Amino acid sequence: MAKILVGMSGGVDSSIAAHVLKEQGHDVSGAYIRTWMNEADVFGKCPATEDIADCRTVSKFLEVDFDVVNLIDEYQAKVVDYLIEGYRSGITPNPDIMCNREIKFGIFLDYAVKNGFEYVATGHYCRKVIRKGGIAEIHEGLDKNKDQSYFLAFLEQHQADRALFPIGDMLKPEVRMLAEELQLPTAKKKDSQGICFLGKIKISDFLREYIPDEPGNIINLDGEVLGEHKGLHHFTIGQRKGIKIPSNSNFNAYVVVEKRGKTKELVVGFDKDRTQGLYANQAHISSISFVNEKLTTEETLLAKPRYRDPSQEITFIPDEGGTAMIKFKKPQRALAQGQILALYDGQRLVGGGIYSGFSLI
Repeated sequence: MAKILVGMSGGVDSSIAAHVLKEQGHDVSGAYIRTWMNEADVFGKCPATEDIADCRTVSKFLEVDFDVVNLIDEYQAKVVDYLIEGYRSGITPNPDIMCNREIKFGIFLDYAVKNGFEYVATGHYCRKVIRKGGIAEIHEGLDKNKDQSYFLAFLEQHQADRALFPIGDMLKPEVRMLAEELQLPTAKKKDSQGICFLGKIKISDFLREYIPDEPGNIINLDGEVLGEHKGLHHFTIGQRKGIKIPSNSNFNAYVVVEKRGKTKELVVGFDKDRTQGLYANQAHISSISFVNEKLTTEETLLAKPRYRDPSQEITFIPDEGGTAMIKFKKPQRALAQGQILALYDGQRLVGGGIYSGFSLI
């Protein structure tokens, strides 16, 4: 029997995770990670209020101890500032991946260990596999439609060793069915969407409070000025909606193909213009992290260019500077600097890196 702290969100997945561990005979406690303070929230109601109440209700139902762990300052420094500075610099950051590495399996894990817990468990749809020698691996979840291993691409071995994913061998409908059979208070609660601390707030509305608009020209691939945008941070590569420039075509709509930070120009084109920045079959990645052994030689792997993207065959070519060249077997559409490429060996999560450049050859 192990002493386990479950990171509870107020949703059905983490609720069932706590139930499964208790049924296995473990000493289970729950904790909600407080990351945002609604008193300082200019947007109004903070989703944390309702979520904490649901966590308390579920914990009482399951007869497990519960506490709220205040990591507001740490989350601001590690995740929110990273998000804001990323968009300010013109890239498209992934705060959920940083939250897992820096907060849930970083500072929160440290808090758990200091308080006598052996493991931290979450409601992620992925699986932990212990191989010979006690090495902890992270594998895709059994439910391929809900697999969340992508979001753990920056975890390292010491974090994977202390992590548990109790529902990784379950399908989402099975989780819902079990919750209803137990009459769990969160059985019918809808899944949360978007960035965890924002709730229903649009990312554009959030960024507007922190990054001032810097208008610039919208141009086409020939350099012709088509209009004006309010700020490059409102756009990402491949975006169609919100450009507000008519294409004068019944078959093609303008999409963002490039953001030029120095000139503040937003470049738009069409999907058919495959050689003009929207598609790439080579990418550079940096800040590479590995769950297990570091890859030091050229390897043929699988990769997920984005969350929910199907796995793609790639060639991974590392260099001496902690970066790597990625060669995709098939060209990829609308990859964005700052986003994460997750690396896999079959279903095993190898690690990941941050896109820093692209090319099509």
